[in-house]
Amino acid sequence: MAKINWDEYKTYKQEREDAENFDNFGLLLEFLRSFYNKSSAHEVYDMLDDDPLGRMMLDKREISGPGQLEIYLYKKLSL
Repeated sequence: MAKINWDEYKTYKQEREDAENFDNFGLLLEFLRSFYNKSSAHEVYDMLDDDPLGRMMLDKREISGPGQLEIYLYKKLSL
C-alpha cells in the first residue's frame, strides 16, 4: 500500500489556488484522489488509516470505516 507523501501534499496545498476553500482534510482527500489516483473510498480510507496523521484526521471526524468516509464525501460533494 502506498504511504502518504506529506511533502508532496504540502507542495500540492501551496500550488492550489483554491486551497483556502478547503479544510485540511478536504484538501487531503483531493490530494489522494489526484496524486495517487485513488477513486474508491476503501482505498482512500486504507491509506488514511495506515498513517498516524491520517488516522487522527479520521478520528476527529468520527470516521471509523470506508462506508462512513463515503458518506462524508457524498455530503461534502453535494453541498
